Amino acid sequence: MDIERITIEMDGGVADVRLNRGDKMNAMDGRMFSALVEAADSLAAEPGLRAVVLSGNGPSWCAGLDFGNFQAMASDSKPKESSNDRGIGALEEGRITHRAQQAVWGWHELPVPVIGAVHGVAFGAGVQLAIGCDIRYVHPDVRMSVLEIRWGLSPDMTCTQILPGLVGADMAKELIWTGREVNGEEAVRIGLATKLCDDPHTDAMDLAHTIAGKSPHAIRAGKRLVEGFARQDYAMGFRNEREEIGALIGSPNQVEAVKAFFEKRPPGFADVQD
Repeated sequence: MDIERITIEMDGGVADVRLNRGDKMNAMDGRMFSALVEAADSLAAEPGLRAVVLSGNGPSWCAGLDFGNFQAMASDSKPKESSNDRGIGALEEGRITHRAQQAVWGWHELPVPVIGAVHGVAFGAGVQLAIGCDIRYVHPDVRMSVLEIRWGLSPDMTCTQILPGLVGADMAKELIWTGREVNGEEAVRIGLATKLCDDPHTDAMDLAHTIAGKSPHAIRAGKRLVEGFARQDYAMGFRNEREEIGALIGSPNQVEAVKAFFEKRPPGFADVQD
């Protein structure tokens, strides 16, 4: 793990993940993209993982793409494309290979809840990383913007696929087309954020630990149903709901949840092994 870009601390099944380039407002460079992908991949393989909190060290969540990339554009030079980064939306054996998209989608695909604790600015790549989280707790003074239009670009980090589901197609288009800034209050009102918090990180960690105390199988099933099947038709969704709940009913963790409730004690859930 590139600790100059990302740090991870585990506590009771909760991963406290922080962008660690605070002196640069956590701007995205090549190393940051790679570190985000590596971090998500490593956490996906962690059987004891129950929830993730993603935040940024320093004064901001993420100011977007490192200015060095825009300077390269201004000089008509382009970053070299590696063999593992073959264009936006490239797929290999069903997996996104474009690093910028992987850096967001990897968190979206984690089987456990990912809570973003957003403060300062979340511009461009920063706001796209934020919407890759399942839940976003934001500071009232946060400044969020789908900023790519400023650079004559369209969003390329899965934003166009995720954002309409959060704010609606019309609002998504307005934000993408104008690049205007949204504060915390408006972000919550339009669905770009979940909740206003004076201390987003503390509140996000509290929520993560609450989630970590629930059955991990039920938590993962809930995420699969809401996210994994969100774009399927209702008939398919209903069938999947029946299959998921059928697998949960009578399972060890489901039984433990019931017993713990009636015995008025904290549940002791087993980790997910499959």
